[in-house]
Amino acid sequence: MSLLRETPLSILDLAPIRHDGSAGEAFDDSVALARKADALGYNRYWLAEHHNIDGIASAATSVLIGHVAGQTQRIRVGSGGIMLPNHAPLVIAEQFGTLETLYPGRIDLGLGRAPGSDGATMRALRRDPFAGVEDFPERLEELRRYLGTPGPEQRIRAVPGQDTHVPLWLLGSSGYSARLAGRLGLPFAFAAQFAPGYLLEALALYRREFRPSEVLDEPYAMVGMPVIVAESDAYAHYLNTTAQQKFLNLHRGRSTRTLPPTESLDWSPREQAAVAQNLGAAVVGAPDGVRQGLEEFLEQTGANELMVVTDVYAREDRLRSVELLDALRR
Repeated sequence: MSLLRETPLSILDLAPIRHDGSAGEAFDDSVALARKADALGYNRYWLAEHHNIDGIASAATSVLIGHVAGQTQRIRVGSGGIMLPNHAPLVIAEQFGTLETLYPGRIDLGLGRAPGSDGATMRALRRDPFAGVEDFPERLEELRRYLGTPGPEQRIRAVPGQDTHVPLWLLGSSGYSARLAGRLGLPFAFAAQFAPGYLLEALALYRREFRPSEVLDEPYAMVGMPVIVAESDAYAHYLNTTAQQKFLNLHRGRSTRTLPPTESLDWSPREQAAVAQNLGAAVVGAPDGVRQGLEEFLEQTGANELMVVTDVYAREDRLRSVELLDALRR
């Protein structure tokens, strides 16, 4: 039996900005990719909150979710994720309640507790740098109240938002969110697209801590991972140098705008090892190799769903990769 054939596939998008492009072009690229994923039958299309990063255009995440949802027909659209400590729970409930009202049954709310930014940007967001861990469960519970059925003594309500029951996910790259998601009986998504080192431990922790809830009877784990499929191994690995350059520049403190692929990279052994650690879950190659790699990954992790990141330079290469990936399930 093919695990890949039975596993839902989804897409994570950060609306990457090319080094010679603009945020507007990044949004056009996102819509094109979302429409392709919608037509092919992908399950979800998520966008992620980041701030003050010159290569990422998805800062106003809920706005972009609405734009993508309005340009697609069927696919679920959501956040991967909203960094809840950056926001008042009431505001997020109103935003996502509005989205759910506009696009019923198609909106997901994935939540993280990281800042999605640096310290200076955290201050600009009026975020308490010491908040996020200690009060995250309380913020989450407040948000759940605003999206659920209101209690008789509830004075403050999210309008829209109340009674929309937007599905919540907890996102993470460590054990904290895995444990909390398990205890609350919520679905969990692990960010192996940039921090795969703790993946197996986090999934095991989530499943061990899981308690059935009104949301789930059994654990449901989605894993984000880099995937690039091309007609040949050589071309796929050539395309992958775009993602390698991005992480290399991140480690060097340079611009993370998307660069064209290159035949060679000028990096030290230490830098190469650091980038390889970031991209350790990547599956890159021609269709047959990618199929085998994904089957092995699913066997190893038991993931219920895969959320792929295809960080390549040209729109046509990204569209072609999601086409080839979808064909592997036929």
